[in-house]
Amino acid sequence: MVLNRKPPLSRRAVLLAAGGLLAGCSREREAGRVHLRLATGPAGAVYRRIGGSVAEHIAEQVPGVTVSTVPSGASTDNIRMLTAGEVQLGLTSLDALILTDGSAPEGLSAVCRLYDSHLHLVVMAGSPVEEFGDLRGRRVSLGARDSGTEFTALRMLELAKMDVDGRYLSQAASAAALRDGEIDAMFSLTGVPTPAITELAMARPVRLIPLDTQAGELFTAYPGPYAPATIPATAYAGVLATRTVAVPNVLLVRADLPADLVYAITDTIFTHTGTITSAGRDDAEAVPEAWHINVRTGISTASVPLHPGAAAWFRDHKR
Repeated sequence: MVLNRKPPLSRRAVLLAAGGLLAGCSREREAGRVHLRLATGPAGAVYRRIGGSVAEHIAEQVPGVTVSTVPSGASTDNIRMLTAGEVQLGLTSLDALILTDGSAPEGLSAVCRLYDSHLHLVVMAGSPVEEFGDLRGRRVSLGARDSGTEFTALRMLELAKMDVDGRYLSQAASAAALRDGEIDAMFSLTGVPTPAITELAMARPVRLIPLDTQAGELFTAYPGPYAPATIPATAYAGVLATRTVAVPNVLLVRADLPADLVYAITDTIFTHTGTITSAGRDDAEAVPEAWHINVRTGISTASVPLHPGAAAWFRDHKR
């Protein structure tokens, strides 16, 4: 089937159109400009780093748009802020987004799939915790409140009918508490490698607990958002390759944003992946997860509908 479509608008034309349509984007709109807010994640998380880089490049590449980042608890918190209209863009893990009936919350749509997060279960090297079942009754960080880590870790624990002494800490705070002996283990659903765990592994020997059995239980109970995965031995200093579960991350947008604006945002993400990864950053600040952003997987957002502007971009760049 041949689609009769007009050629894509220039970015200047995109913003002229957006300027007249995007009345809800900000209370502080200046003449001829659009202000967007992008919800990211907590300190020590990949969401904070990749979200900041994406925001920076949208502002640089789409004339007339400014983007500010909003720190958050991560996935569930970001979905709440999007639904409430507090932000226009946000990052989330796919499992936290998809409702029990397989649908996505009304009023939200996807720009694209970005990269996959891997569930880490981290302990210190000398810990008596050797397997998942050893967590029973122990002090375990479940991630920040309203995070994807909390969502997935609680699902896993509920399937296992296991009670733990749960703590709700950001990734950076979890790593510090584990190092100081204040908790026995920490969950972290995040990109590989993630800064908080990298820094901990460089300072003190740590181990990752295999989660392949628990991953299988998730696949069976919640078909769709989960896939088997391995955290490679090259990810963290002195840590062996470990089997676990992966969850895709998507960039969400409010459905009421103009299609031409979302088209321009999508174009920026897929034509500037290399600069999103590392432009202007030293090795410690690089964003390796951005190398996983590509057109082939970017369109795969499961049951979450693409925003019409994003869908148009993928049609125009079909390979």
